[in-house]
Amino acid sequence: QVQLVESGGGLVQAGGSLRLSCAASGSIFSISRMGWYRQAPGKQRELVATITDDGITNYADSVKGRFSISRDNAKNTVYLQMNSLKPEDTAIYYCHTRKVLTDYWGQGTQVTVSS
Repeated sequence: QVQLVESGGGLVQAGGSLRLSCAASGSIFSISRMGWYRQAPGKQRELVATITDDGITNYADSVKGRFSISRDNAKNTVYLQMNSLKPEDTAIYYCHTRKVLTDYWGQGTQVTVSS
């Protein structure tokens, strides 16, 4: 079992910044890719960014140049630095990983961007 706990969401004005954190615990040996997804009201959950254990990153086109994903393997923590936030970034943000064909999700953290 893998446990993921997110933190760092909140309310911010458009143009502002937030930093999300995701701490992983439990059976985390051999986990490679970790990522962030988000789900806005009435919309499907979508990929935001992923990062492998050797630092290879991938971003959704909508956040490229504004968001940055990073990880601290010693702390088993993944971060999402979000800059130049827009109202359309408002969503619940979920941390995700997969191990042995099983998906693990955090409880989610709300990000609200006001215009």
